[in-house]
Amino acid sequence: MRKGKGGTDMATSRAEQRAATRRALLAEGRRRFAADGYHDVVLAEVAAAAGVTKGAAYHHFASKAGLFRAVVAEVQTELGERVAAAADAHADPWEQLRAGCRAFLAAGADPAVRRIVLVDAPTVLGWDEWRAMDDDASARHLAQALESLVAAGVIADQPVAPLARLLSGAMNETAIWLARSTAPSALTDAEQALDRLLSGLRTQESAE
Repeated sequence: MRKGKGGTDMATSRAEQRAATRRALLAEGRRRFAADGYHDVVLAEVAAAAGVTKGAAYHHFASKAGLFRAVVAEVQTELGERVAAAADAHADPWEQLRAGCRAFLAAGADPAVRRIVLVDAPTVLGWDEWRAMDDDASARHLAQALESLVAAGVIADQPVAPLARLLSGAMNETAIWLARSTAPSALTDAEQALDRLLSGLRTQESAE
């Protein structure tokens, strides 16, 4: 019994160590990808800074691209959660849409979101993979919100897929612009432009 328990404890310890190694590599990779951009990051340097061997880094992620893909997924998941939390703070479906869109725009101020998700990921991962990851993380929240508003008659009956793509593309571009802008009123100006854009979607009856 003691031997079995000891074996279980050792297995648990090894699993915890592997998890800690992965977290350390993700954290350091995220910091470097956000600060330096994908092409200037060296996986061996990430491993050394994280306090693990280069072999451990390759064991967990196989390559720099593998580490980057995992970092993108982590950042996109957090972004989706941020957008969903902002929307869920409101009871009215229209205000949920506005709040979620505003939260996405504001996220452009986060260097990790801007450089990793908006700038490097489409190029490094390819457009199709990046779009699929974006759909899983945050774009699906936008599509769901639009579907609810169309069903409620707040937005005119129309195909939601192209509308969601149009809004998502516009917000991605605006988030990049916000991250690079030094104008104090940039976020306010973007939010006002967003409100004008969204208001054009409302049916006359729901806007009255």
